[in-house]
Amino acid sequence: MPTSLKTIKSRLDEHLGEGLTVVAQAGRKKVVRRKGTLAETFHSVFVVDLDQNENSFERVSYSYADLLTKSIDITFDSDEAEEVEADAE
Repeated sequence: MPTSLKTIKSRLDEHLGEGLTVVAQAGRKKVVRRKGTLAETFHSVFVVDLDQNENSFERVSYSYADLLTKSIDITFDSDEAEEVEADAE
C-alpha cells in the first residue's frame, strides 16, 4: 500500500520526544547508524537531536521523502521494547 508524505509526518508526530535509531545509506556499501531523539517535525523535514556521546554534531534533519524512498530506516526505542516483549512470550 503506497504511503504519502502526509501520512509519514502524522506517524512521526505521534513519536515526538521518543528515542530512535536512524540507519542511513551513506554510499555504495557504507551505512551510518545514529541514535537520538525525535525533536521536531516541519512541513517537509524532521529533526533528530543526536546523542552527544556517539556523534560529533548535535542535530540532523531528514526529509519525509528519505523515508518514502527507503534512503533511511527509523526504529523507535518503544518499538524495539515491544518486539522484545513479544519474543519473550
